[in-house]
Amino acid sequence: MLTDIEIANQAKPFKISRIAAKLNLTAEDIEPYGKYKAKLSRAKTAELASRTMTARLIAASARLSETQAAPVPNGSHPLRTPASRGALILVTALTPTPAGEGKSTVSIGLADALQRLKKRVALSLREPSLGPCFGIKGGAAGGGRSQIVPMDEINLNFTGDIHAITTANNLLAAMIDNHIKFGNGLGIAKVFFKRCVDLNDRALREVRIGLGGKANGIPRTDGFNISVASEIMAILCLAEDLADLKNRLNQIVIGETSDGTPIYARDLNAAGAMAAILKDAVLPNLVQTLEHTPAFVHGGPFANIAHGTSSVIAARTALALADYVVTEAGFGADLGAEKFFDIFARKSGLYPDAVVLVATVRALKMHGGVAKTDLNAENLPALEAGFTNLRAHIANLRRFGAEPVVAVNRFVSDTPAELKLVQKLCRAEGVEAVVSEGWGKGGKGCINLAKSVLNRIELNRNMNSAAAPLSPSAVPASPVLPASSAGTPPPASAPMDSSAGTPPLASAPQASSAGSLRLLYPDALPLADKIRTVARGIYGAGRVTFTAAARRDLAKFTRWGYGRLPVCIAKTQNSISHDKTLLGAPRGYTFPITEVRLSAGAGFVVALSGEINTMPGLPRHPAAENIDVDENGIISGLF
Repeated sequence: MLTDIEIANQAKPFKISRIAAKLNLTAEDIEPYGKYKAKLSRAKTAELASRTMTARLIAASARLSETQAAPVPNGSHPLRTPASRGALILVTALTPTPAGEGKSTVSIGLADALQRLKKRVALSLREPSLGPCFGIKGGAAGGGRSQIVPMDEINLNFTGDIHAITTANNLLAAMIDNHIKFGNGLGIAKVFFKRCVDLNDRALREVRIGLGGKANGIPRTDGFNISVASEIMAILCLAEDLADLKNRLNQIVIGETSDGTPIYARDLNAAGAMAAILKDAVLPNLVQTLEHTPAFVHGGPFANIAHGTSSVIAARTALALADYVVTEAGFGADLGAEKFFDIFARKSGLYPDAVVLVATVRALKMHGGVAKTDLNAENLPALEAGFTNLRAHIANLRRFGAEPVVAVNRFVSDTPAELKLVQKLCRAEGVEAVVSEGWGKGGKGCINLAKSVLNRIELNRNMNSAAAPLSPSAVPASPVLPASSAGTPPPASAPMDSSAGTPPLASAPQASSAGSLRLLYPDALPLADKIRTVARGIYGAGRVTFTAAARRDLAKFTRWGYGRLPVCIAKTQNSISHDKTLLGAPRGYTFPITEVRLSAGAGFVVALSGEINTMPGLPRHPAAENIDVDENGIISGLF
C-alpha cells in the first residue's frame, strides 16, 4: 500500500495558471510561487473583496441582535452580495482519538466529488503548522487519494506565511524589550505579549531572558507560544484586508502600567513594520487537489488553543469565485465548529449553508472503551456505547441551528455491520449518515456524500425562501474596538467563582434549518457567563470555576472596554471536557478556568482550561524521526 507522500509524488498536477482558470482567474490575477502554487494578486484580492459588503457592514450584520439565539436569514445570504452567492459548506468532526478521523481527507474528497458533479467548487483550508508535522501527525494535507498538492511543500515551508507571522510577532517582542532597556518611557510594569516559534518545544513555555549583564537587556520571565496560537496568526486570519490587519496590529495590548493602564502596540509604533512583514502573507494561497480542484490554503490556527479556521480573506475570496466552497473547522465540533460560529461567523458574517460532521467507526469504538490495539475487531456494543460522543456533537450543532450530514469516513477494517449500525443510530437522531471513501477512491468515493450535501443545501434554501432577508440598511453600525484604555465599560459581570448568574441555555431543537442559524450567546453577556454558556451548553459541564487570577483579569478586561468580545476557550481536543481521559460525552463535571488572556487585536478573549497550554511539546517518538530527504530533494516520511 502506497503512503500519502508516495501517492502525492506520483501525482501529475496542472500548472497553477490552469487551476486559476477554473475560477476565471487570469495570469495577471495570480503571483506564482513556482509551477504549482501561487498567491492571489493584491489587486485581484481587493477587487474580490469589493464584491462583498464592507467589513463594517458584514461585522455589524453578524452581530445579530442582543437576544440569545437570534436567527440569521440564510436563504439568500443577505450577508453576501449577489455577486458572491457561493454556498459555504463547513466540515467538522466528532472528538478526535488516536484512531484517526480524517476531517481534511473528507473535506478534500467532498470538494473533488462536487467537481465530478460538474459544480464550480473551491476549498478553503488552513495551512499546516510545522509543530504537528514534525511532532504527532507528520502532515496535514489530507490523505490517500484525497490530498492537496504539492503536499510536501504545503506541509513544510509553503509560501512562508507562518514564518512571516513568527517574524512579525518576534519583532514586536523585541521592540517591547528594547523600549524597556532605553528608559521605559511608557512605564511598562507587566508584559503580556509572548514570543513564538512554529515548532513544538515545551522547554520554551517559560524562559528567563536578558541574562548575562546589562548589555543583554533587562532580565525578566518570558515565554513562547507556538506560532499558530499567536495573536498575530489570529489577526491575519480574521483581518478583512491589509489596512484592517494593520489596524488590528495597532490594537494589540502588549502590557500594562503599574496603575493598570493598558499599553498597545501602537504606543511603540510597531504596527507599520509588522504589516510590512505580513504584506504578502495576508494574500491567499492557491493550490490544487490530486483531482485538480482549486484549493485556497491560508492561515493555520489550532482549534484547541485558538479559533481554528482558515482566513476570512481566503473564505470570502473562494465564495466570490466558486459556487460551492468547502471549509474546515479544526478538531471536534465542540472546538472548531463552536468557534466557527461564535468567533469566525460573528466577525465575518459568513455562515454555512450546510455542515458535515465526520465520524469513524474506529473513533466511536474507542469512545466506547476499546483500546487502540483492538480496534480492527468488530465490536457492535462498543460502537453503540461510543455513539454518545457523536450524539453530543449532533446536539451541539443543532444549538447553532445547523442540521448536519454525518460523513462516516471508512477505514478498511470497518465491517458492513458496523457501518450499518452507525447509519441506524444516526437515523434515530434524525440525521443522515453517508459512508465516505475519499481516502481510497478520491472524489469518486464521496459522490454520495456530495449529493447528500447538495440536497441539504437545497432543502435549507427552500425552507427559507419565504423568509424575508435581512436588510443591510437596517443593520446597526458595527462597534469598534477601543482606541485607548478609555472604553466605556459594559454592565458589571456576574459572580465568577460559582455557577450563579448564568442565563438559561437555549434548548437544542431536534430539527432545524439554515434559516435559524444562531450564535450561542449575545455580545452583551458578561465574559464569565459567555465562558459558562459554552462550557455548560457545548461541553456538558456542571459547575465552572475560575482561579483568582482569572477573575481579576476578566474584571480588568471588562473595565478596559473589552467585555463585549467573544470567548475562545483553549482546552484539550481529545475530550469534549477539559480532561483528555474523559471519552464519550461526559456530563456534570467541574470545568476549571485556570487563566485568561486578552487578544484585543484579534477581537476575542482566550480562556485556558485544565492542563492545556499554547506551546505543545513533542511526543516520545516525534514524526520528525521518520522524515528524510534524498540527494534529489525527494522528501519521505510525511503522511
